[in-house]
Amino acid sequence: MKSLEQLAAIRKKALDTVNIRTERTEGTRVVVGMATCGIAAGARPVLNAFTDEISKRNLSSVTITQTGCIGVCRLEPMVEIYTPGQEKVTYVNMTAEKVAEVVHSHLVNGIVINQYTIGAMA
Repeated sequence: MKSLEQLAAIRKKALDTVNIRTERTEGTRVVVGMATCGIAAGARPVLNAFTDEISKRNLSSVTITQTGCIGVCRLEPMVEIYTPGQEKVTYVNMTAEKVAEVVHSHLVNGIVINQYTIGAMA
């Protein structure tokens, strides 16, 4: 680093990468509940499976993030998918095995898998 401008550019790039809680106007955001309840129920393998599957399919418009408790611990691991201009979709009782199906159906083809959603559990 040789100047304040370079430092400012590095800072901006880091903030843009880390600032995942701001409202996005483009792309899809996959949010995995990683509170204690989610981790205990198996959220870490779910998060890793989403990361692998999205990377494998080169879905550059999809961002994967983590959050704390989503609010219904008995349905963990939970994953929320935010697509601009659409209602949020909450998948429950997720497993690493279900991730490829969700990515293919929902993220690639835009078809929600209703039997995996919180609405199916009501």
